[in-house]
Amino acid sequence: MLREYLAEHPDVEIVAECANGFEAVKAVNDLQPDLLLLDIQMPKLDGFEVLELIGPGPAVVFVTAFDQYALRAFEVHAVDYLLKPFTAERLTRSLDLAQERIGRGQASPPPALAMEARHRKQPLERILVRDGPRVHVIPAAKIDYVEAQDDYVGIRSGSRTYLKQETMATLEELLDRDKFIRIHRSYLLNVERLARIELLAKDSRVAILADGTELPVSRTGYARLKPLL
Repeated sequence: MLREYLAEHPDVEIVAECANGFEAVKAVNDLQPDLLLLDIQMPKLDGFEVLELIGPGPAVVFVTAFDQYALRAFEVHAVDYLLKPFTAERLTRSLDLAQERIGRGQASPPPALAMEARHRKQPLERILVRDGPRVHVIPAAKIDYVEAQDDYVGIRSGSRTYLKQETMATLEELLDRDKFIRIHRSYLLNVERLARIELLAKDSRVAILADGTELPVSRTGYARLKPLL
């Protein structure tokens, strides 16, 4: 139906149709479209996760059967929110808004804004890391710790570290605060990985993880950990 409605607009060219979120991320990266008509509940990645991975780029119109996401859609600067079923006339209004947005050179939202929007009510359940054309999906439960690295964070999971352009403060806010504790200005620890804490000197402590990894613990970090010990 959407394809048929768009056929009535000679200035619109459909460059790709995608069956899931991963396909959408790849298509946007490869084809650099001006406009993305995006569902929210999709296989593999939802609409907000797609926005997080593509970064600033096309104007976005959400096309969905679910009205509960409307507020979050506009918080990430979506052009419009089409609630199914919609008419051809309603789509035309969305396209007019999109052309106006594109003409002003306004892109889709920064990845951090999309990340925050998709986790407003519940702690982050997984972190998405883009690595060239690949996307790594890291369940929060499998994260050992997060380390600040300049403009990035290093997410340690098992034997691998994944780099993501994100702030430590954002992840601290979005991850489950009962499980992830800021033990140092540079480290956010999954407390389920903690084996013990050792005192090195006065007010100097180190966290020993189950795999033997040692992480520094600041005085403030120890105060946060102490109620859990």
